[in-house]
Amino acid sequence: MLPRSVSLFHFTKNMEILKAVLKDGFWPRYCLEDVQWQGRAQNEFIAFPMVCFCDIPMSRIAEHVDFYGSFGIGLTKEWGAKNNLNPVFYFAGDNPLHGAIKSLTAVVAGLEEAEKKESYKNVRYILAHSKPTKGRMIVSGAPVLKDFYQESEWRYVPQHEKIEDYLSLKEYQSEEKVYESNQKTDNLCRLKFLPSDVKYIFVPTDSEIPSIMNFIQIELDYFPSADLKLLMSRVTSLESVSFDM
Repeated sequence: MLPRSVSLFHFTKNMEILKAVLKDGFWPRYCLEDVQWQGRAQNEFIAFPMVCFCDIPMSRIAEHVDFYGSFGIGLTKEWGAKNNLNPVFYFAGDNPLHGAIKSLTAVVAGLEEAEKKESYKNVRYILAHSKPTKGRMIVSGAPVLKDFYQESEWRYVPQHEKIEDYLSLKEYQSEEKVYESNQKTDNLCRLKFLPSDVKYIFVPTDSEIPSIMNFIQIELDYFPSADLKLLMSRVTSLESVSFDM
């Protein structure tokens, strides 16, 4: 059994979101991250724009979908590399590696103003791909403790001069600010893929397969017929996969 999947999986909680991904690609949105582990006394949470994936093996997929949802898509790691996806860096507490990251921030703070802005941007980009091995995740407005290291997470964190690198907790608490920021990533940073990049399309049960098949045939008919057949061949249910595992 491989310790990692050769595909990158993204799961969601309903059919409509899965259909939107198939039609329009992935929409990076601002997600709150627990940054308390970075020693930020004033900012325990910061929101970065991202789309999250994982490469956990199929044998462990059940525990993942229980939390994130049973509708999903799996894409090749070659597609991921081409589109600048990266595995998350996991930090096991306040150790020398963590200290090295903090020292970079201190170095940047001492730069001339002309260099400081771009250097801070680079440090924030590293931190947007970083997590503690264990920490808090906001679910339905409340913090939940999670073992992040078990998720084997990969991320797409868009970079664009017209989007915010991050939102503070105060900004994230403004629905208007979050809406405006997410609209920018929608318009400027969609993460696209081709049918040939897709390895799996997951639905929870066999009874939901006809719905996604019909959607592919009708709504994605701008693709060549061979591509549509390829996409339909990727559809499977977690119900049937669970029997094999």
